[in-house]
Amino acid sequence: QVQLVESGGGLVQPGGSLRLSCAASRSIFSFNRMAWYRQAPGKQRELVATIIRGDFTNYEDSVKGRFTISRDNAKNTLYLQMNSLKPEDTAVYYCKAEIFGMNSYEYWGQGTQVTVST
Repeated sequence: QVQLVESGGGLVQPGGSLRLSCAASRSIFSFNRMAWYRQAPGKQRELVATIIRGDFTNYEDSVKGRFTISRDNAKNTLYLQMNSLKPEDTAVYYCKAEIFGMNSYEYWGQGTQVTVST
């Protein structure tokens, strides 16, 4: 079983920055895809950013140019650098890891709260 633990959330003013981390209990090199999702109150969980082997990345339109997803295989950690934060970025942020193949698996973290407010 794989455990994912997010950290780095908190309260920040509009225009500020935060860096989220997602630490895995084992090597992340084997994961085909890792991603950040978020869920705001009363809304469905939505995909924010993905990174696949070879470090190809993709972003949801509203965060392009402001958020950067990255992974450090040596530290078994996924990151989400969030700049120019807006109130609408307020949500619980979750990381997800996936393995594709004959047997596919997906793992989720417990989430970390990000609140953008004055």
